[in-house]
Amino acid sequence: MNPVSVEEAVAMIPSGASIMVGGFMGVGTPERLLDEVVRQQKTGLTLISNDAATPGKGVGKLFDAALVSRLTATHIGLNPKAQQQMLANQITVDLIPQGTFVERIRAGGCGLGGVLTPTGVGTLVADGKRLIEVDGKSFLLETALRAQFALVHAFLADYLGNLTYALTARNFNPVMAMAAETVIVTAEHIVPVGVIAPDHVVTPAPLVDYLIANG
Repeated sequence: MNPVSVEEAVAMIPSGASIMVGGFMGVGTPERLLDEVVRQQKTGLTLISNDAATPGKGVGKLFDAALVSRLTATHIGLNPKAQQQMLANQITVDLIPQGTFVERIRAGGCGLGGVLTPTGVGTLVADGKRLIEVDGKSFLLETALRAQFALVHAFLADYLGNLTYALTARNFNPVMAMAAETVIVTAEHIVPVGVIAPDHVVTPAPLVDYLIANG
């Protein structure tokens, strides 16, 4: 794990990169990293996030700046700018049931090829996907999701990079930290090793590549 400035961390992300961003409607989202992505104008991003947040908040800032070319999410209903960009064919949107979304990311982090789920069988969700029968029941094969970068927000980090999260701000951050080639973390507080008890660590240090204090 390497401590870096937010400017240095975002400079490593090229335009056109695939990024996972933690958060649920902006809760648990690394706002400082997103502000810097906008400042450095990283264009053509493939964004994997639970939602499109709202204008001016969370990943909504990326749509405000028209930096996203493809979005994989569970809903975009509260961001009119993302909707407008989708309808104008400025971005490609893949909408995924939320349980399937998190399981595909988990599969990516665990080195699996995908997951089998009954969700979406017999609907538009099944179009173009492989149908597999197990014990007489039909399942869709949903492939794993990975990204080049995961942008994660934690409540506590220690000097090694072990992370814990605050309440519902935990949401998608831990699974995304497992499913990217490079993991960049902002933390509300950075504390000495030992302050976080070993059994309270949610994301272990070996998964964290770069750490930024959120102050």
